[in-house]
Amino acid sequence: MNTPNKLTLLRVVLVPVFLAFLMINNISYNYIYALIVFSVALLTDLLDGYLARKNNQVTTFGKFLDPLADKVLVISAMICFIELGFASSVAVVIIIAREFMVTSIRLVALSSDGKVISASILGKIKTIISMVAVIGTLALCALGQIFTLPAWIDIPLIANVFMWIAALITVISGLEYLFANKGSINTTK
Repeated sequence: MNTPNKLTLLRVVLVPVFLAFLMINNISYNYIYALIVFSVALLTDLLDGYLARKNNQVTTFGKFLDPLADKVLVISAMICFIELGFASSVAVVIIIAREFMVTSIRLVALSSDGKVISASILGKIKTIISMVAVIGTLALCALGQIFTLPAWIDIPLIANVFMWIAALITVISGLEYLFANKGSINTTK
């Protein structure tokens, strides 16, 4: 297994660590630690892609696992945000539904044509916006643990706005993905 794929697997392994810090309130400064672990996981995402391209180590395994690892990381955070009051369940369901659709199309294309469908530019933008929404929410929570924030900074409201923006971009990128890859869906088989 090459280094980029190991970094992708590390991202998956960091998910439960991140979730533990996010959800266990008995840990002092848990949001700060959650932000750090999430940021490290994001750095592995940037590094694995860079190394794979630079060293010509792009693999089918990496093309498939990398976006899946991103989804597991971001969706795990968003599901926990529902429980914490930082995300609307409707926005998160929209995001998850799009991810199921895209993953299903990828699996169908792979199994029927042997074709690996990479993420589109709009899909990458969706991923970045989703990650920024999570980091922004975590950063606000972390700042709230360090400083007394002004009363006008309503973390749940701001976090929900982040999530709805991510959901809107998710719908747009999902529709683009569906239309771009409709040829991979053969309803006669």
